[in-house]
Amino acid sequence: MSFCFNFDVPEQTTNPEDGNGNRLQNGKKDSATKPIHDTKPAEPVKEAKEHLPQSDPQFLLMDAVVETVTIGTLPPLHFLNETVFETTAAEREDGEEILSRTAEQRSDLISGVYEGGLKVWECTYDLLELIEKDGETFGEKAVLDLGCGAGLLGVLALKRGARQVHFQDYNSTVIEQLTVPNVILNCQEDDEVDSEEDKEGSGKGKDGCKSKLTEKEELKDGVSPPKKRATDLSQHPGVSKCRFFSGDWSTFLALVQKEDPQPKYDIIFTSETIYNTAYYPALHETLHKLLAPDGLVYLATKSHYFGVGGGLHLFETFVEQRGVFSLEHLWDGEEGLQRHVVVLRLKKAKGN
Repeated sequence: MSFCFNFDVPEQTTNPEDGNGNRLQNGKKDSATKPIHDTKPAEPVKEAKEHLPQSDPQFLLMDAVVETVTIGTLPPLHFLNETVFETTAAEREDGEEILSRTAEQRSDLISGVYEGGLKVWECTYDLLELIEKDGETFGEKAVLDLGCGAGLLGVLALKRGARQVHFQDYNSTVIEQLTVPNVILNCQEDDEVDSEEDKEGSGKGKDGCKSKLTEKEELKDGVSPPKKRATDLSQHPGVSKCRFFSGDWSTFLALVQKEDPQPKYDIIFTSETIYNTAYYPALHETLHKLLAPDGLVYLATKSHYFGVGGGLHLFETFVEQRGVFSLEHLWDGEEGLQRHVVVLRLKKAKGN
C-alpha cells in the first residue's frame, strides 16, 4: 500500500525551546537543534461532539464498495473502500467539505481540516497482526479507538467481547460516513452468521455483535432477519455498546470529562496519529487522563512521516520528558520505511 501526506508545511520557524511541543524535523537528522517548522493548523479548533447512529443507515451503505480484512484467526473485518466517497461525494452530507477539498487538493491530509480518516493506513494492519499473535480477546474491557478512521481496531474489540467500545476521529464526516457504517456492516454480518448457525441447529453464538431472533420473529411480515434488523440498527446489541465522537483531542477530552463517572479505558488503540508534533501535547494529555490505572495504550506508527515531520523517535522523546508513561517496543519492522508497534503504561507512583 503506497501513500503520501501531501500538504504544504508553512515556511515559518519557531523557537525550539518554546515548550509547546511543536518540534518538526527540517529535513536533517540533527533537527532537534535546528529551526523547526510550525505545523499548527490554521483552522480553528474543532469542537468535539457525540454522534448517535441513525436508525436507518441504508443510504450510507448504498452502492458501497466493501473490503474485508482477514488475518489469521481474527474474525473478518469489513469496511467501506475509500472509492465510494470519491464517486458519491456530491450526494453525501459533508458540512466540513472534506470530501470536495481532498479531491480538489488531491491530498490525503489537510492539517486542521482533514486528518486522513477515510483511509486505512498501513500501521493499523501491523497492530491487527500483533493482536492476532498475542490472542487478546478483550472480554468485558472498555476500549477506546482514538483517531479511529475506519474503526477496524475498535470493531475487532467489539467482535471479541469488549464491554464497550468508543470511537473518536477528528472529522465528523469520517464518523458519520465511515466509522458508524463500518460498525453496522460488521454487526449485520455477524447477525447473518448467527442466523445460519441457528438454521443448522448448532446453538453456538459469537461474542460481540450478535442479535438472535426466534423463529416467529424471523417469519413475521415475511421479512428476512438481516433486512428486518437493518431497519433499526441504532438499537442493535452490538451498536448499543458503542459511542462515537468527533473533534479535536483537547475538546474531546473536555467533553467526556464532564460525564459522571468519567470514562476510563482498559485499552486505548491509536494508529498513525503521531505524524504532527503540534498534536503531541493534546494526545498525551488525552491518553493520560483517560487510561485506566492498569490500562494499556497500543500505538502503531512509522519511524518518520516525510513532509509532516513527526515520528516515533520524536514522540518517544516527548513521552520521556513528560515522565507519565513507560514505553515498550512490541514489534519493529525492518523493511522499507520502518514501522513499529509500542505499548504505553502509566508509571506507578513511588511507594506503590
